[in-house]
Amino acid sequence: MSLIELKNLIKTYRMGDIDVHALQGVDMNIEKGEFVAITGASGSGKSTMLNILGCLDLPSQGEYILEGIHVGGLNKRELADIRNQKIGFVFQGFNLLSRTSALENVELPLLYDRAGRIKDPARKAVEALTRVGLADRLHHEPNKLSGGEQQRVAIARALINEPSILLADEPTGNLDTVTSMEVIDIFRELNGQGMTIILVTHEPDIARQARRAIELRDGRIIKDEML
Repeated sequence: MSLIELKNLIKTYRMGDIDVHALQGVDMNIEKGEFVAITGASGSGKSTMLNILGCLDLPSQGEYILEGIHVGGLNKRELADIRNQKIGFVFQGFNLLSRTSALENVELPLLYDRAGRIKDPARKAVEALTRVGLADRLHHEPNKLSGGEQQRVAIARALINEPSILLADEPTGNLDTVTSMEVIDIFRELNGQGMTIILVTHEPDIARQARRAIELRDGRIIKDEML
């Protein structure tokens, strides 16, 4: 069984009197432990696909099966539990709380851990920050950190719930070339440890750092190749 299965996935948005076909019959399987880059021009459907993969949105038609679970049949609470327990998110804008330390930012998702899986949040947050090379920045607020360090905090926060999948939406979009590669090196290291990573990017150099590249155009997959 694949970690992720998409079957004839369709997503249509209504904008005024016009139907916008964001995804048009996407079929895709992703196995546990893959490092996949999803690429394509603006408007190709990348962000729509990532939102569906992250259970932030549901398809209009078709099936999304995550670890054997048919996501389309879940209610809002069940979707929230999947996001909290199975998926880590990393965004372009870091999304850190400005007056809160790195340690407290990383602990934040555990406030929503209804399952109570993580017994010692502070220790777990220290471990996550150490994992991304920030053991000496635990008590720094975001304005005392570089852009690359802020993104590392965001990655540590995404790891705190021990997710099955890490979803990254343009995670290097606000970073210079050297810092971007440092962040990608972290992803590669996590992938080497068995983490499944799905990365959305419009940058070809970043996409080539993954092990598989899927290119979208007009809501359809036009290329799917191993790197």
